[in-house]
Amino acid sequence: MEHTMEIVATSRYVRLSPRKARDLARELKGRPVPVALAMVRFSERKAAFWLGKTLRSAVANAENNHKLDAERLVVKEAVVEEGPRLKRWMAVARGAAHPIQHRYSHIRIVLAEPPA
Repeated sequence: MEHTMEIVATSRYVRLSPRKARDLARELKGRPVPVALAMVRFSERKAAFWLGKTLRSAVANAENNHKLDAERLVVKEAVVEEGPRLKRWMAVARGAAHPIQHRYSHIRIVLAEPPA
């Protein structure tokens, strides 16, 4: 069993609903790094900004800490987990209040070299 090196980058407490980021994160999984970077660069979604930032951090970790070539890496994992929620209230008619939850995300991207 050959052990492959995994490079991890995380962004925590991102002010973005996990549900809105997960579908783009699923699209990144299994893609080569240059393709994944192009996908997040040309997407107009808020999730693309944060996934791109985390992906670039993972690439920098690979190049600076492990002396790996980013062109050869693939996105092994792109996970958006739920962070804490800010619980707020909004005043509505008749003196009532409706709950509002501001959701946060934790984004984790794992890069690895593809099997030969």
